[in-house]
Amino acid sequence: MRPLWQVWRLIARARPGVLVAGLGLEVVVLAAGVGLLGLSGWFIAATGAAGLAGLGLAFNVFGPAAGVRGLAIARTAGRYGERLLTHEAVLSALAALRVDLLRRQAAAGLEQMLRLRGAVALNRMTADVDALDGVALRLVLPFVAALAVLGLAVLLLWVAVGPEVALAVTGIFVVAGAGVLWLTARLGAAPSVQAERAGQALRREAIDMIRARVELTVHGRMADQRARVLAEDASARAAARALDRVDRGAGLALALVVAGAVAAAMALGGALVAGGAISGPVAALAVFVALALAEITPALQRGMAELGRMRDAAGRVMEGVEGTAAAPGAEGAATGGGIEVSALTFRRPGAERTVLDGLSFRVAPREAVALAGPSGTGKSTLLWVLAGLLPAEAGEVRIAGARVGDLGEADLRGRLALLPQRSALVAGTVMENLALARDGVSEAEAWAALTAAGLDAVIRDKGGLGATLGEAGAGLSGGEQRRLALARVLLRRPAVLLLDEPTEGLDAATAERVLAGIRDFLPDAAILTASHRAAELAWADRVIRLV
Repeated sequence: MRPLWQVWRLIARARPGVLVAGLGLEVVVLAAGVGLLGLSGWFIAATGAAGLAGLGLAFNVFGPAAGVRGLAIARTAGRYGERLLTHEAVLSALAALRVDLLRRQAAAGLEQMLRLRGAVALNRMTADVDALDGVALRLVLPFVAALAVLGLAVLLLWVAVGPEVALAVTGIFVVAGAGVLWLTARLGAAPSVQAERAGQALRREAIDMIRARVELTVHGRMADQRARVLAEDASARAAARALDRVDRGAGLALALVVAGAVAAAMALGGALVAGGAISGPVAALAVFVALALAEITPALQRGMAELGRMRDAAGRVMEGVEGTAAAPGAEGAATGGGIEVSALTFRRPGAERTVLDGLSFRVAPREAVALAGPSGTGKSTLLWVLAGLLPAEAGEVRIAGARVGDLGEADLRGRLALLPQRSALVAGTVMENLALARDGVSEAEAWAALTAAGLDAVIRDKGGLGATLGEAGAGLSGGEQRRLALARVLLRRPAVLLLDEPTEGLDAATAERVLAGIRDFLPDAAILTASHRAAELAWADRVIRLV
């Protein structure tokens, strides 16, 4: 239950004032419902008794009628305000939780990020976080409000009817109602978890079928993928039906609890009326209050049925939440000065052989250095280590004299930029993709970066900066997508630029134009590129060979 408690703490800390106000209104709504039905029952019984006794003209109907109207208005207005406040607070907290989840994912380390499937991460940030809205809305807040209203009901019945009726009615709700809710949580745990996991698997399989429809059709695997989608759909439906059976069974059991409370109120109230302790209308008040207390259970009923789903989602969302402290910043350090590597050693976890062993070199401002060597010698790995994405076993990396490990994330990314072999583009316009580089990118800067990347003519032919690209940059060829990612990196104007085979897939003339454009766009930058093409090696001021 610890992850659920962590989620509740995050939600409670996000908007505490709004949440407390919403809880207060929820108590008002439930109390007004109990008061409304109780007062209405007493009013009807009292007017009937007054009429039978011939006292109808002397009976004051205006006070109780005004009370009924006031409680009805309070219930309606309170419900609107409660939904507005509690949902605003919870949705704000969940939005912040998604940002925190994304931040923790980005800080998880390169190896873990490379192993993570995009669909899994997306489900975690959408479906799993969505499942957590019930922690506040269907568990904590309804539970606290139910206890408060039960306390008010005890007080009302104790004063107006008698202690024995008050204890019997509320005791049945506390003991029997709690037992039903506990059993609901036990029986609903497995189907609620299965329903959530099957629903997520169904979304993953359906998305895979849509995104890979061309490849599946070409290779004749569309029928197999469709069968997997239908199998996940059947599993999700079966789990949903099982959960629905638990929920309906809980509803029936809680209805019997209410019936028991009403029967107790009738029996005890009738005995008190027969003994002359109370009047008939007061006994009716007890019966209708017992009937109105049924309003405290529906939200809790659904929340307990989905407790397993929420606990399962919370475990995934809150994984690693305690180890996400930001790295200390190095405020005020210079932003230029090149990059210096001293005795750098790197070994993959669990590996016996080092990938990099005691490597030392320096790339000065306005210098371009190429890393050369056969595949597997660690060129790309070195760039990841220099970018602070892989931890070095020994040695250090300095940018303008500042150790990379001492720089905060924002400071490091302001000084250094990396263009890996695979870069992500998003569905949207060309300008929207370029604007991800930093805030305030102008159209003139965007065109300058596209020109440096040798992509300006292509973008003009496609309609300019407003041209729309599909998912992952669909609409551009592989080489054009890579150059668009290069243009985005250039717009960051880093002091140190790391490039991993920047002209791969380009013809010689285009490659030379792109390399010249990089140098023209960032004349003062220290540039380090992992290369195996002759054009890149010839372009560099010097070459470092890895073996």
